[in-house]
Amino acid sequence: MKPLWLLLLCVSLPLSAARIKDVASVEGVRANQLVGYGLVVGLPGTGEQTPFTEQSFKTMLANFGINLPAGMKAQAKNIAAVAVSAELPAFAKPGQALDITVSSVGSSKGLRGGQLLQTFLKGLDGQVYAVAQGSLVVSGLGADGADGSKVVVNTPTVGRIPNGAIVEREVVSPFAQGDYIRFNLNRGDFSTAKALAQSINSFIGDNTAQALDARTVQVRAPRELDQRVSYLATLENLSFEPAAESAKIIINSRTGTIVIGKDVRLFPAAVTHGGMTVTIAENPTVVQPNALAGGQTAVQQNSVIDVRPEKSRMFKFNPGTTLDELVSTVNAVGAAPGDLMAILEALKEAGAIHGELVVI
Repeated sequence: MKPLWLLLLCVSLPLSAARIKDVASVEGVRANQLVGYGLVVGLPGTGEQTPFTEQSFKTMLANFGINLPAGMKAQAKNIAAVAVSAELPAFAKPGQALDITVSSVGSSKGLRGGQLLQTFLKGLDGQVYAVAQGSLVVSGLGADGADGSKVVVNTPTVGRIPNGAIVEREVVSPFAQGDYIRFNLNRGDFSTAKALAQSINSFIGDNTAQALDARTVQVRAPRELDQRVSYLATLENLSFEPAAESAKIIINSRTGTIVIGKDVRLFPAAVTHGGMTVTIAENPTVVQPNALAGGQTAVQQNSVIDVRPEKSRMFKFNPGTTLDELVSTVNAVGAAPGDLMAILEALKEAGAIHGELVVI
């Protein structure tokens, strides 16, 4: 009898809205963040002389058997203390290379031209998982003038080192443990979780998958590692129909961006939006003294304040008004994005919007 994973590979996948791998991730298959502290040397006078940089420099020299006299300060302007960060991918093996980001943590003016000395990168558990070293690639540039002028292009205090770290320790993954694998949806939704489980059950067999909550679907899987890999490779390419998103209106108050979902509807409502224009003009008047008075010419300020109400139009939304009708109506009265934000917020307060209003 052929193993289950081989039979699955022989079955063609149906075409639908989304693959499982596009809307969910496998529990336990994740990246891990690494961070370290180190020194960048070889800078062209753009380094720093902060206390922690000096202490780090002395510690480095001591590791090489060089001890500075007591009380002596290192006058080095080509050294900078930096924080080094990287992301350790899932299943990364010892000997593989990682890209790293190097950022100044002191008063260094730039890291261009510098080289990172050997730096240990640690995980959340305090263990060393990679070692970093290499020459920095810095896209930023800064220059100071003698008169105090300054020009900065991009960010000169942050650089990258492609393949700048070597993995030294592997993170144990729970992928091969137990009788089940779990898919975690990127966006929690009970309907989508149910649809995903039903899709797997109809494809493989009943009681193979079950939705545990709005985000997690548990699937029975073979224990043999090679079979599990092939089994998952088939499942993640299985297509199904995710549930429609809830009706939302997203408003970015900083940029004026408004995104309205297709399922947003309006209840009956009448809206008027307008205000008044206030104009303040200054008309200075020159006042001349009497010829025989011996006074001086003076300037008298005359302020003219004009208040004019703008012409406002009232428009009505009928039951079930759609997105297109809403936008067309608001555009017809010449409402700007800021006006539309105020209208939407007022409609939400009045209970006339069928959907969630999210302001970010």
